[in-house]
Amino acid sequence: MRAGDQLPPLEIPITRTLIVAGALASRDYQDVHHDAELAREKGSPDIFMNILTTNGLVGRYITDYLTGHIGPHCTLRKVAIRLGAPNYPGDSMVLRGTVTAVDGDTAQIRVTGANGLGHHVTGTVTVLLGAAR
Repeated sequence: MRAGDQLPPLEIPITRTLIVAGALASRDYQDVHHDAELAREKGSPDIFMNILTTNGLVGRYITDYLTGHIGPHCTLRKVAIRLGAPNYPGDSMVLRGTVTAVDGDTAQIRVTGANGLGHHVTGTVTVLLGAAR
């Protein structure tokens, strides 16, 4: 793994089931993540994905890539993300990653996730390449 390496994109369909299941799994019971009528009453056109689901999808994207290319012993050390455009049902999000730095057994990967409205997520993931310490 070297700085400048590009991870292959991952397209994730944004379904109502994904949004609701992610909210429930992370114990986020805010109505805007499961009730379309209440979400509209609060000014949103529909339910939308919560940050914890997005965080999990970013982590999955990185760990799936690392497991397939480096091995099963890579570890996420830090995931720092910021949300932008909401993920609504019926859209899709494409995650992309670029290795920005490698220092010994540690790498930094810049991640973006875009949907039909723009960038849903941007951030940096720090990984330990090899056995966990």
